[in-house]
Formats: sequence, structure tokens, C-alpha cells
Amino acid sequence: MKKALLYLLLLPMLLALAGCVDEESYADTPQGNFEALWNIIDQRYCFLDYKAQEYGLDWNEVHRRYSRMMNAGMTESQVFEVLCNMLSELRDGHVNLYSSFDVARNWSWHEDYPSNFSDTLFSKYIGTDYRIASGMKYRVLDDNTGYLRCETFTNDIGSGNLDDILLYLAPCNGLIIDLRNNTGGMISSAEKLAARFTNEETLVGYMQHKTGPGHGDFSAMKEQILKPAKGARWQKRVVVLTNRSVYSAANEFVKYMKCCPGVTVVGDKTGGGAGLPFSSELPNGWSVRFSACPMYDRQQQSTEFGIDPDYKVDLTQEDFRRGRDTLIEYARKLLRE
Repeated sequence: MKKALLYLLLLPMLLALAGCVDEESYADTPQGNFEALWNIIDQRYCFLDYKAQEYGLDWNEVHRRYSRMMNAGMTESQVFEVLCNMLSELRDGHVNLYSSFDVARNWSWHEDYPSNFSDTLFSKYIGTDYRIASGMKYRVLDDNTGYLRCETFTNDIGSGNLDDILLYLAPCNGLIIDLRNNTGGMISSAEKLAARFTNEETLVGYMQHKTGPGHGDFSAMKEQILKPAKGARWQKRVVVLTNRSVYSAANEFVKYMKCCPGVTVVGDKTGGGAGLPFSSELPNGWSVRFSACPMYDRQQQSTEFGIDPDYKVDLTQEDFRRGRDTLIEYARKLLRE
């Protein structure tokens, strides 16, 4: 994974050398900002060919269609709306347009699916006497199953905290890592947690970076290697709970964990988000964020649109009425077996 982190550090320089769009060549007009944005995506976005293959995205056709909507008399809000709609054609939660009055976003990767998570049920299972370390909540459930709630990878996870968590849960029969609604954060935090579940260096995937302005201009595949942590490592079975709101760095965590021994993934397909984001600017000062560096699983398949669980399980209305979390109960059953 150190190789992967090195590429992250080099990414801005690599993109700068890879046929960058000269924003100054576009006028600060509705049409000029449109052309600047379209070209930034055309030259730097990393999934154009992949999405053409997956659902027929034709970026040139998108240009023709949206260009006709632009005119010199448009207000800022009207320009923003058209540009946002154009970006939504990419179906990418890592693509955003930032103005002083709004942020364009595409959340269809989770909005059109059941949440499979209930705050009410979570409060029942976690109780009030749970522990907290590095932002994660954990406790021993009444059947001696360890439960770790990881809601985000936004913050750094302390190695000492992980030692304390795993040592506290060590007497348990197995461990549930509840990742539901974790929309990501720092890949380094996802890696640090996953490293507690392998005893040897493990190939978990690949990544590339752009080498030029063409849609297919990429470097060779570079391996992502997960190295075992130096501290306490878990040696028993693990069930990771997922739903469609597991995204970005959390999606990567699921990718890593599926390569670790004794790990089972239960729940819904993850939301995806397999492109490391990068930012640029339009002539009017608006900032655009986009996926610039594609990542793959160890079969060299993109996880941009999510990772399937080992067992597809939904939260049922019957269980909800009975105060039971279907996913947690399914995980406990697997660990008992």
C-alpha cells in the first residue's frame, strides 16, 4: 500500500504533466465556463471509457446536447444548473461542482436504494455503556460477539486505540464490523484498520494514474499490497456489514477485507467510488472535483459501482417491528456456526 500512497502524493504532478486544460484560454462567460468544464472532464476524468462500456456514456454527445442550452444571457444559477446536470451524466459521487451558493452532487448511488440501517435499532444494540476509541464505538453483545461500529474514515485511527479495542474484544467468539453508512474519508485509515486482519502481505488490488489527455491514457497497473500491522491482530472470524451508503475509502476497506482470511461480507452491495478525487477550477472561480485515479480489485475489476456482499441481506419490516436488526442477527448466526 505504500506504493499506492506514493502515487497519491505524485498525483497532482502527474496530472499537471498529463495534458492539463489551460483554464485561462476560456472566457469567463456561460459558454466559456461550459467548455472549460467539459474539457477538464474530457482530459482528466478517469472513467469515461469504463462508463461508456457500462451504460453507454457518450461524452461527445453530452457536449452537443448541453452546449445548446448555453447562452450569454444566463444567470449564474442557470449556468450552475446546466453544468450540474451535465456532470450528473457521469453518475459519480466523487464529482462535485462548488460555487459560493451551492454544491453539485450526485447521490444516486445510495438515494435510490433501501438504507438497511436504523438508528433506533443501533441504539438498542449498542446500549449506553459502550466504549469509544478513535471515533469507533464497540462493545461485547450478550452472546459474546464483539461489535465494532465504524461510521467514518474521516479521522486518523490510532494504532494504540486499535490495540486496546482488539485486546478488549479478544475473548469474543467472533467480531462484527458495522460499516453501514460509512461514506469514506482517508484511505490510510481504512488500510490501518484492515491491516489488523491479515498475518501476511496480501495483494488487495491495483491502481493507475493518468498519463495523458486521451480517455485511455493510463499507466500500467500498480499493485496495492496490504501489510499486516505490527500491533494486535484479530485471529477469529469477522463479519463486515455493508449497505449502499458504504462509499469511497469505506468501499476500499471492504475490498481489502474480502482478501483477508475468515472474513464474510453481509448486507447490500456497497455504493462504490473507486476513483481518487482531484480538483480544478473554472474561469469564474468555481471549483470542480472529479475522479482522476482508478482503483481495481485483485481480479483487476473496477469497483466504481460497488462490491457485492457474500450474503445479500436486507433489513426487514418484520424484524424492525420486533426490535431486531436483520443484518446483525444474520451475522451473529454466521459466527455461531
